[in-house]
Amino acid sequence: MNDFEHSYARLTPDLILAAVEHYGYACNGHLLALNSYENRVYQIGLEDGAFLVAKFYRPERWSDETILEEHAFAQELVDHQIPVVAPLSQQGETLHEQAGFRFAIFPRRGGRWPELDDPDKLLWLGRYLGRLHRVAQSQPFLHRPALTIDSFGTQSVEYLLTRDFIPGHLLPAYETLCRDLLEQIASAYQRAGQIKLIRTHGDCHPGNILWTDHGPHFVDLDDCRRAPAIQDLWMLLSGHHQEQSQALNEILEGYREFSDFDARELHLIEALRTLRMMHYAAWLARRRDDPAFQQAFPWFGTDKYWEEHILSLREQAAALNEPTLSIM
Repeated sequence: MNDFEHSYARLTPDLILAAVEHYGYACNGHLLALNSYENRVYQIGLEDGAFLVAKFYRPERWSDETILEEHAFAQELVDHQIPVVAPLSQQGETLHEQAGFRFAIFPRRGGRWPELDDPDKLLWLGRYLGRLHRVAQSQPFLHRPALTIDSFGTQSVEYLLTRDFIPGHLLPAYETLCRDLLEQIASAYQRAGQIKLIRTHGDCHPGNILWTDHGPHFVDLDDCRRAPAIQDLWMLLSGHHQEQSQALNEILEGYREFSDFDARELHLIEALRTLRMMHYAAWLARRRDDPAFQQAFPWFGTDKYWEEHILSLREQAAALNEPTLSIM
């Protein structure tokens, strides 16, 4: 029995609506699957015309303690008036269960992706991230994991090498390249020195930041974890070296109004980018039996995919040797 048959095959529309109605919400039958692959997320229509979002957690991925710590972090940020979408509470509980599925209910918050070429918006995002990290530093996670070279890099590479994913003619190139990259990443961490790990959003890419006329708000803390502060900043940077430096300076201008920034973390930007690429490839492989992945990522496992992945990793090998971004 594969992972999907063990879990999401039983998650029918009737079960989803029954789960939401069990907690006092009158559904009107509207059910829309949202763009989520790790979990299953649905927009639910209510009889009063409003909408909710129900998130069904992938079984066996997180413990109850780690999910509840995610919820508590989100609510703590909301309590400090930081625009984060936190789960709704029913009788003091945010994590629910229906027919063996754990789920949470969220208010629906719309919006569009941020315009990251707009300096004013980067400044705005920097202020919010500075406020977020100021709260995040007040206490540690006790159950959520840390983003490490081992968890994102070494374990990802070992998983792919010990299973039949990579075409045989590309396997030596992948293995040699990844071994060298892990050494480069370790050297980057050594140059950075002793970096403080704080509670972070963990997956702060533009798709998890929604913009309205009132400004940005953050969604999806499912990957929140202990990490360097730069983890929540580097995914907002794109373009060539100078463009990234300009964008980072805009972000940091707002960020530093609320939190200090350790410039040594600049050594980690390309290291973290490379670790994310390694982790993403292994994530796709680990979910290969889920039909939602097969439909969304039909190209995974093809020769072309691995050729392009190896090429991207080679580009990262060069990027890891470049000077750090310049900040004021």
